[in-house]
Amino acid sequence: MTISRRVFLKGGGVAMLGFGAMPSFLARTVEATATPNKKILVALFQRGAMDGLNVVVPFGEPAYYRMRPSIAIPQPSRTGELSALDLDGFFGLHPSLQALQPLFHDRQLAIVQAVGSPDNTRSHFDAQDYMESGTPGVKSTEDGWLNRYLQQQKEEQSSPFRAIAMGQQMPRMLQGAAPALAIPDIRQFQVMAPGQISGAMSGGFEALYAQTVDHALRGTGQETFEAIDMLKKIRQQNYQPANGAQYPKGRFAQSLQQIAQMIKGNIGLEVAFLDLGGWDHHVNEGSVQGQLSNLLREFGDSLAAFHKDLGETMRDVTLVTMSEFGRTAAENGNRGTDHGHANCMFVLGGDVLGGKVYGKWPGLEREHLYEGRDLNVTTDFRQVLGELVQIHLGNNQLKYVFPGFTYDPHKALGLVRA
Repeated sequence: MTISRRVFLKGGGVAMLGFGAMPSFLARTVEATATPNKKILVALFQRGAMDGLNVVVPFGEPAYYRMRPSIAIPQPSRTGELSALDLDGFFGLHPSLQALQPLFHDRQLAIVQAVGSPDNTRSHFDAQDYMESGTPGVKSTEDGWLNRYLQQQKEEQSSPFRAIAMGQQMPRMLQGAAPALAIPDIRQFQVMAPGQISGAMSGGFEALYAQTVDHALRGTGQETFEAIDMLKKIRQQNYQPANGAQYPKGRFAQSLQQIAQMIKGNIGLEVAFLDLGGWDHHVNEGSVQGQLSNLLREFGDSLAAFHKDLGETMRDVTLVTMSEFGRTAAENGNRGTDHGHANCMFVLGGDVLGGKVYGKWPGLEREHLYEGRDLNVTTDFRQVLGELVQIHLGNNQLKYVFPGFTYDPHKALGLVRA
């Protein structure tokens, strides 16, 4: 396996892969200067199309129970039985999200229901692409909406850690002209260049950087050296989560913990990306227990640990979740759900005006369903993200971040403090 220069730099980002010890030449890197943290946005993609109706449960909607005889989440119970966790008398959280209920009532967590893409595709690939590019229905968009935000926020002395993705590959959302880094694990990392992956140091990245005359590659190389130096310092710390936070085991929680570590390391992180898969439950989805329940427990406990770990630092951080589309309103013959339309999004952070389920609820009676089968979209996902970009991050150039979409501030949901 080899990685060419062009593949290595694809999408404006640099891949830093966890394959062993740091090469000796990195000891000669220049001392990197940390950049103070500003407002930070963490984007979490739930890949596979989460069943938002069993996550944020419309227990006040009779049609919900008629359409889901075996997988519906029971109405809130006072007997101690597993049931929906009451939020506002109409909506409730799945019981596996118990760790998030206090954050909702403390107004640190907001939820948007019946949100999604105006495009009607039920293809995972296309829907994810549209949501990450920020241009539903347009396949020719070259960059992601989060990268376009970075392009509009030009910084003369920005940190090489301004934008990071936790993973092996640069996600569609961060591909583009603005530099970004893909890092699977800050504890074990190495810059991989042609000849290195097999263990042979045939030239290595330093030689690759020295030989090229490509200005863009030189710039990325220097940023990489600086980023590695910062990562080295972070890795040498024996990080302990603060405030008694306990992250679950697993890659997802580990990625969130490392994002928290980088935020508290004050290295200039501005946007971060991570994802969690496994939401495509066509068969035996489960109700209060089962496949969805297990995944939600990992999801909810991890977010709650992240919030507790950051403590006061969370006032500058907002985390937003998204999934490519929702599931059918009715369960299928295999006690699961199929590809649908609208879904729900979570918004967590210090700027958030939480304690409320936002968005217009369209109802689940057949005449209100999209194409007679799905929860209808009443809030475009770009309205939610646009509000976070403009108010939380302070960028007013939304026509560039979301081309083809007219953000109307008069229709803002009011998710975050101005």
